[in-house]
Amino acid sequence: MRHRKAGRSLRRTSEQRLALLRNLATSLIEQGGIETTEAKAKELRPFVEKLITKARTGTLHARRLAIRHVQKRDAADKLFQEIGPRFAARKGGYTRIVKTGHRKGDGADMARIELVEG
Repeated sequence: MRHRKAGRSLRRTSEQRLALLRNLATSLIEQGGIETTEAKAKELRPFVEKLITKARTGTLHARRLAIRHVQKRDAADKLFQEIGPRFAARKGGYTRIVKTGHRKGDGADMARIELVEG
C-alpha cells in the first residue's frame, strides 16, 4: 500500500532524486525556463517555489539554506539579487507549467516550466 507516501520517486533513489531536483532548479534559475518531462516539472515546482520564498526574505540565513540546493554561485546570486526582489509582492505561484506534447523517442509527456512575470 502507498498510504501517505507523498511525491514521485521518478525511479531514482532519494540521493539521485535530490541531485536531479537541485540540477533542474539551478537550470531553471539560470535560464528562466526549461523543458523536461511533466512528472519532473511537477516535482520541481514546490522545490523551486520554496527557494524563491527564501530569496524573498534575503537574509543571510535564508541564503545559506538556499545555497544547500543551488550550489552554483552565479545562480544563487541571481536568485537573491534578481528573482527574490522580483517576486517580493507576490504571495506564491512563482512558476508556470505548460504541457508541450509528447517526446518523439519514447512518447513521454513533456512540459515547460518557467518563472512567471514578476
